[in-house]
Amino acid sequence: MTENGDPLENAIAERINGIIKEEYLHNYQIDSLQNAKDLLKEVVKLYNNERPHMSIGNLTPNQIHYSKTPIKTEKL
Repeated sequence: MTENGDPLENAIAERINGIIKEEYLHNYQIDSLQNAKDLLKEVVKLYNNERPHMSIGNLTPNQIHYSKTPIKTEKL
């Protein structure tokens, strides 16, 4: 799940997987592998562009990633 094998990064990846499953995919019937791929692509786009996160000041991941100015975040 991680690029460098850091166990802490794996915990973050698992948290994201859980959010995607519980908040986005829970109510869908998946009929095929292609259907699953298409739905997951849309869900990741929603997660990154439209879902605000409290830990990053109620901004989206892409707002933080593409920001030109430093954004103060705090651990909850």
